[in-house]
Amino acid sequence: MDQEKQNKAQTRNVDQKQNRISVKNWATEDRPRERLMCKGKKELSNAELLAIMIGSGTVERSAVDLSKGILAHYGNSLSTLSRQGIKDLTKQFKGIGEAKAVSIIASLELGYRMLSEVNGQTLQYIHNSQDCFNYISPSLIDLQIEEFWAIYLNNKNKVLFKQRIASGGIKDTAVDIRKIIVTALEQNAVSIAVAHNHPSGDTNPSRQDKALTQSIGEACRLLRITLLDHLVVGITPQGKPVYYSFRDNGLI
Repeated sequence: MDQEKQNKAQTRNVDQKQNRISVKNWATEDRPRERLMCKGKKELSNAELLAIMIGSGTVERSAVDLSKGILAHYGNSLSTLSRQGIKDLTKQFKGIGEAKAVSIIASLELGYRMLSEVNGQTLQYIHNSQDCFNYISPSLIDLQIEEFWAIYLNNKNKVLFKQRIASGGIKDTAVDIRKIIVTALEQNAVSIAVAHNHPSGDTNPSRQDKALTQSIGEACRLLRITLLDHLVVGITPQGKPVYYSFRDNGLI
């Protein structure tokens, strides 16, 4: 009999614990889905929006608490979170399986693509390094491997076309300068800007970066094409996107 009472007490404690942490038992106005429907998406915190993405928490933590823990782990930086892979998320956090990790990654990628689309529609001219960074950064800042891109412009510095030239490893990538020049001729570009990312976050150019910039500049001069700039894009430990401009630093 004592054992039966003990088992019932343990079951009751578990039920009470689950009731305390389950989002379903919160007041309606405190549930993220209901809050979004009643008050609008702008009223929700990042943790609440992330909780909607993952759908549910664990026995110990609600979806919102789990989301707060995930964000805190990455310094409350969505940019840093977006650069994590499926294995990173599933191994790091109890309650995040492959399906939830995929949901997080896909949702954040949609956000970056929207930003890239908006920039592509509203920023058609590149006159300085900041313009170039604003235009190309959505394609580069959240990557775990290095990529090299080129932007082609007309005589008024209006963007004609952008192109991924190469995609490589963590530290470097092989760039075919001929591909840049051929595309410039095909697009009737008068000038180009190039950019690549450093997955480490450090934007200081390497010796290879400097040599590559010089080679691209020489190829452009032969065909009377202007090399406007070369950007190295990175991100700080706090998740802030940053860049290094070769032109701003007198290297072009």
